Amino acid sequence: MKNALVIIDVQESFQHLADWHLVSEPNIVGKVNHLADWARARGDYIVWVLGSRPGTGTVFDPELGFVRLMDGLDRRANEPVLLKNSHNAFTTTSLHQHLTRRGIRGLTICGIKTEQCCETTARIGSDLGFDVTFAIDATATCPIPHPEGNGVLSVRQIRQRTEYVLSGRFAAVRTVADLTGTSGG
Repeated sequence: MKNALVIIDVQESFQHLADWHLVSEPNIVGKVNHLADWARARGDYIVWVLGSRPGTGTVFDPELGFVRLMDGLDRRANEPVLLKNSHNAFTTTSLHQHLTRRGIRGLTICGIKTEQCCETTARIGSDLGFDVTFAIDATATCPIPHPEGNGVLSVRQIRQRTEYVLSGRFAAVRTVADLTGTSGG
């Protein structure tokens, strides 16, 4: 089966948010680079996806210059970068066409945020018939406060919840070490 690594929203925007210092995976760049090297060695297709909210005046507005890959990421010239303006990487991009044109049936997903754009992409990918693997420790998130002030979900709780809801339903949840055979990153 042909596979692709889909790297979601590992972009400078997040480093400019107030809660970034609480991120679950401070070494997200190293983990993603390790997965990308592994995928390249296997001959997998790699797609980089960036979240964009044009006209918002936020760090996700391309006009401010933060909608770009995080420093240190090792993207190759033949690996496309797609801009999205939805939570998942399929709805507002040509990702599905990129994958189907190449006969890709398997996806490995990593990036930011674990429970948001990464998980949503895994669910949509599964619904589209892809065999999805979710690289749980190559995703990152920050604690989520309840909108009504009723507590906070910790990064551990978010990760555990994502593992529970994806495993056996939408994706195989694996670690970087499970996938690559080394801890890397």
